[in-house]
Amino acid sequence: MKRGAIIGMMLACTLSGAALARDSLGIFNTWGAFRDAAVPRCYAIATAEKVAGRRQDFQPYFTVGHWPGRNIRSAVHVRLARRLAPGSKVIVSFPEANFALQTGQADAWPADQRTNAGIIAQMRSARRMVVIASGADGRGFRDIYPLAGAASAIDAAALGCAR
Repeated sequence: MKRGAIIGMMLACTLSGAALARDSLGIFNTWGAFRDAAVPRCYAIATAEKVAGRRQDFQPYFTVGHWPGRNIRSAVHVRLARRLAPGSKVIVSFPEANFALQTGQADAWPADQRTNAGIIAQMRSARRMVVIASGADGRGFRDIYPLAGAASAIDAAALGCAR
């Protein structure tokens, strides 16, 4: 898939409602970094790899966000491909470590800063990450993210919201 199409999908996933000004901070392989001065916030984002024939309720994406007005830096958030059953577990898996996340209906995030920092550290050194979950129908699924460019996008988003 071409870089422009990937970034277009990323923007479609994150930019809903009225058109608000968002500035591109850079495109790094399949990862992008953006600034939304109106909020203010900055974030690195990528969509999961497409898998032909796989059911999706949502376009899955992974973000690392910064909200300087709220003093939030490098916050991990995952939008899953499918709706989850109540009480479902979500795991972010790397070759060297796995991390359990808190869940909503189709979203997941770290329970604490230590887990958040561990995920970001692994993202900087691993080649890919896999988000593993079970859908509301009880069937397991995986969202796969290549990590080439992730560290650069995370750094660009951090710099974009630096005070």
